[in-house]
Amino acid sequence: MQVAAKKMMTDLEQIKGAIAAKMDVANYSSWIAPLQFDICGDTLVLVAQNQFSADFIGSVHKNVLSAVAADFGLNLKISVRGANICSGPVANDNNVQVYAPVAQTVVEADKNVFDAFISCEENAFVLSACKKIAAGQVSFSPLFIYGPAGCGKSLLADCIEASANGRTIKMSGGQFVAEFTRSLHDKSIFAFKDFCRNCDTFILDDVQTLAGKRATCEEFMQLIVDLRAAGKNVVLTANVAPSNLSGFDRRMQSLFASGLVADVVAPTANVKRVMLTRAGVAEDVALSLSMRIAGDGHLLSGVATKIKAYSELMGEKVTLEIAQRLLADTLQKAKTPIAMVKSMCEKLGVAYDAVCGKGRSRGVVLARQMMMAVLKVATNMSLTEIGRVCGDRDHATVLYAISQVEKMKQTDLVLAAQINQMIEECR
Repeated sequence: MQVAAKKMMTDLEQIKGAIAAKMDVANYSSWIAPLQFDICGDTLVLVAQNQFSADFIGSVHKNVLSAVAADFGLNLKISVRGANICSGPVANDNNVQVYAPVAQTVVEADKNVFDAFISCEENAFVLSACKKIAAGQVSFSPLFIYGPAGCGKSLLADCIEASANGRTIKMSGGQFVAEFTRSLHDKSIFAFKDFCRNCDTFILDDVQTLAGKRATCEEFMQLIVDLRAAGKNVVLTANVAPSNLSGFDRRMQSLFASGLVADVVAPTANVKRVMLTRAGVAEDVALSLSMRIAGDGHLLSGVATKIKAYSELMGEKVTLEIAQRLLADTLQKAKTPIAMVKSMCEKLGVAYDAVCGKGRSRGVVLARQMMMAVLKVATNMSLTEIGRVCGDRDHATVLYAISQVEKMKQTDLVLAAQINQMIEECR
């Protein structure tokens, strides 16, 4: 009996090695390695943790598994744990997998939670999309939200979690990587898969942190496919659009962009003013500060906390003079026209020397015209002064550039939004 059991174990190890040689590492470690291998007579039996895993392996990897089994003169059977496999000796008696997720705060549904996100006209679209996906199943899953740091992506994800119907799972990208790795180490990968799929809405915040992690990306891509096939909702947030994500192959970028992609713009001056007044800052102080604080929600939160703490600790109302002294290291200095032009050059990806020189390429000309239009609205400069800052252009050239940009804004909403954002930053 011992000799037979030893021979069976040897055969099973050879079979596993043969399967691993014909599959990529990610698929083998995620789906095949956790299976229970057994030989019953002339049949290779693979025992999965649950029916979902058995069905998936049977539909995706059956050809490879059958070919390897045939090389050893065996048939193939994929079964589920608990079924009567055979009466022979068991070669791999694993315990039933149990996955215990990290502790999460249970949030009761609150339909008014979106009031916490202070919206502007540019963010009306993404806010409506978030409310729609929180209300129930939609046709545009996954919802991919992107924007710079501090624009409110994570806040929108929190709002969806708090107001979504049914069971919602929300993870950060780093948390998903850690939990996936832990489940592989603990041999509870199938239980982890079941946990992630047993929901109505799955939210992953900061998807860019998955970049370069091949096995995790493969698992997450399959998770999105399975959730969509089951009619579930998926929400993703990132700092850039899907096509600009680095460290992801084209398949994942395409999958991320297959639903609805919506951007979130940085807080405008009015949004910053409302955020500060909601935090208890006096109206006149909030109005002045909103013009001199960068459009970063995290920074605004820190400013409000500092003002509130000063008021409580010192027992006096924070005036504009006190606020300027408190926030001397935070408030932006008044920008010169040249500094504005250099900032816009960096934002538009063109060289300052090209804009102020004789560059006539299409991209440089468009960028120069956009800057002239921005300076006209954001400053009190005359057309002659604007022309001088943009490379000694004459009055007529500036006037023509502004008229051209106004025409383009009527048909190009992306360009219009970009110009409006630069105007807010220059004011």
